[in-house]
Amino acid sequence: MRPGDAVGETGWLPLRAAARRVGGTWRATDRRVGAVPRAGLDKDPRDVAAMFDGVARRYDLTNTVLSFGQDRWWRRCTRIDVAAGPGERVLDLAAGTAVSTVELARGGAWCVAADFSLGMLRAGRHRKVPLVGADALALPFADGVFDAVTISFGLRNVADFDAALAELARVTRPGGRLVICEFSTPTWRPFRTVYLEYLMRALPEVARRVSSNPEAYVYLAESIRAWPDQPALAQRVAAAGWTDVDWRDLTGGIVALHRAVKPASC
Repeated sequence: MRPGDAVGETGWLPLRAAARRVGGTWRATDRRVGAVPRAGLDKDPRDVAAMFDGVARRYDLTNTVLSFGQDRWWRRCTRIDVAAGPGERVLDLAAGTAVSTVELARGGAWCVAADFSLGMLRAGRHRKVPLVGADALALPFADGVFDAVTISFGLRNVADFDAALAELARVTRPGGRLVICEFSTPTWRPFRTVYLEYLMRALPEVARRVSSNPEAYVYLAESIRAWPDQPALAQRVAAAGWTDVDWRDLTGGIVALHRAVKPASC
């Protein structure tokens, strides 16, 4: 499949083939809470996809509540940093319900939403963007077809995110751009302490009131605490072959936007 190809009458590719690329029908293993699974920090792809399938119905609402509305601003900042305009092609990986893809498309670029949670893609099928079932470690796109690639709050959920960074580089044209929007480490120590307390105590409690799978947000808190800080992630991005790596903090470092460029010689 190449950007611009037909994606079917519904606006999205058939998803069963994409599911087979990462292990077939998603089934949780031993991390089930009632009928809804949660993933662990080993990030088994089947568990992670099943977990996101379980939160898809109220995912966008839950994110807005838990972030106190900051998620909308984070999406706008991501679009600004991607800086994609008419005639450009953008991959929005781990796009979930494609709300981030719609924001990216406001700049006039052709944007495709890709995710390995079929439930999330189904929840976003009313949005007017192409939707593709895809594994971050084996993207169903040819080499060098995108002018820019981005992933928001998804790199943290990939079992081998170094390999995912290399795979994103593969599908990006020489000179193309990468933007990663991800939770990070608050830079002011007193605020960091308050934030971590919110993550481990308040966030799961708030999620119980609004989410269709509150236990998934226990995983969210755990995965954020285990995630590299801003300089460490920048080093990993550079090690995957990207150049001109930098970042800027949003909301005091709760979120960071990492930016990079694929070398023109590649």
